[in-house]
Amino acid sequence: QVQLVESGGGLVQAGESLRLSCAASGSRFSINAMGWYRQAPGMQRVLVAMITTVARINYADSVKGRFTISRDTANNMLYLEMNSLKPEDTAVYYCAASPYDPIRVGRPPNFWGQGTQVTVSS
Repeated sequence: QVQLVESGGGLVQAGESLRLSCAASGSRFSINAMGWYRQAPGMQRVLVAMITTVARINYADSVKGRFTISRDTANNMLYLEMNSLKPEDTAVYYCAASPYDPIRVGRPPNFWGQGTQVTVSS
């Protein structure tokens, strides 16, 4: 089992930055890919960014050029640097992990954090 705890969310104004962190504990050997998803009110949860153990990275088109995902494998940490935030980035952001690549396999990750709220005011 893998436990994921997010931190770093908050309220910011449009154009500002935030850095989300995710601490993973438990069986590190269960983790291949780690990523960030988000869910806005009334919307489905969607992928924001994903990174695998071989450093293959995918971003949603809506965040390319503004968000950067990074991973500290030695310390079981995942980060999401969010710059030039927009009101449409407002959502609950979830850290996720899985022993497979969800994008290649075509199914969601099987480990999830509780989520952290990001609110961007205009």
